[in-house]
Amino acid sequence: MEAPALVTPINKLKSRGRTGVLLVNLGTPDSPSVPDVRKYLREFLMDGRVIDIPALPRFLLVNGIIAPFRAFKSAKVYKELWNENGSPLKYYGLAAERMLQERLGSDTYEVKLAMRYQSPSIPDGLAHFQRLGLTEIIVIPFFPQYASASTGSVYEKVMDVLKGWQVMPQIRFVNSFHDHPKFIEGFVNLGKKYLAERNYDHVLFSYHGLPERQIRKGDVTKQVCKLGSCCDSLGPMNQHCYRAQCFETTRQLVAGMGIPEGQYTTSFQSRLGNDPWIKPYTDDVIPELVKKGAKSVLAFSPAFVADCLETTIEVGEEYKELFEKAGGEHWQLVESLNDSPIWIDLLADLVHKG
Repeated sequence: MEAPALVTPINKLKSRGRTGVLLVNLGTPDSPSVPDVRKYLREFLMDGRVIDIPALPRFLLVNGIIAPFRAFKSAKVYKELWNENGSPLKYYGLAAERMLQERLGSDTYEVKLAMRYQSPSIPDGLAHFQRLGLTEIIVIPFFPQYASASTGSVYEKVMDVLKGWQVMPQIRFVNSFHDHPKFIEGFVNLGKKYLAERNYDHVLFSYHGLPERQIRKGDVTKQVCKLGSCCDSLGPMNQHCYRAQCFETTRQLVAGMGIPEGQYTTSFQSRLGNDPWIKPYTDDVIPELVKKGAKSVLAFSPAFVADCLETTIEVGEEYKELFEKAGGEHWQLVESLNDSPIWIDLLADLVHKG
């Protein structure tokens, strides 16, 4: 009599030796309707790493002032951003999920997109890996420069979910890729395309801003951060400083494009509230550039890997209008990496090498 065969469940056969890759971007409303935008704003702004004030004042500020009143204005902007594919942030993310899965192969990797806020969610992505029995996970936040409010928030959310698991997976986080050769090459190639078409008077690198207090809190030594010349170079003492990483990205981009000193500026956008944010402010820089004679500007947003409200609308339209009102003539936004092959090359490299 033959011994019964040992049967391995199908999901275990498929998962043996496989690694989960969780791609995480910030998030987007489920639709541009006012209720969905309000829901998104509440989840986003109630994050204690985003608005880093005590819980009760944050609750009152977000639910009593920001979400109720800002939702209507933001919904109009999101309706302008939406197209036949929906939210660009989401469909470029889903494209990256599909393209990276094809690049890595399904025998060894399972790739899922998640959003820090709204859907597809981080808990759902991790639950998918858990159902497959994966015991190794790589988390890649889509934020080139590290910040507590973005990358740090993703880390916290992932660990908050995993602490409820009985079997804890081996996990690896990608901290930043602000100076990764393929990240730099991708934006350099995009910039060279526009620079070959015309001579620009100035090149502007506009990054998402942060409150100054968050930058200071990130200086664990309490000795380095001066929010000034300390960002002129990046080293062991300020290696996790968001502002310093932004300036380092700019240095590498201008070197790759051969932009002379004095013909480029680094600035910061999207400030919210009355507290001081990191400077210089993009909306202050633009009129000054025109006063100094800049009639044509090429604008980059290298804090974003996919075009979204902050790039397409804020930089591409609102800052263009500001530039033209100040007397400027030609404003050109450089698109983000979106679903370009070099972006997938970069993601694959982060998976393989970290």
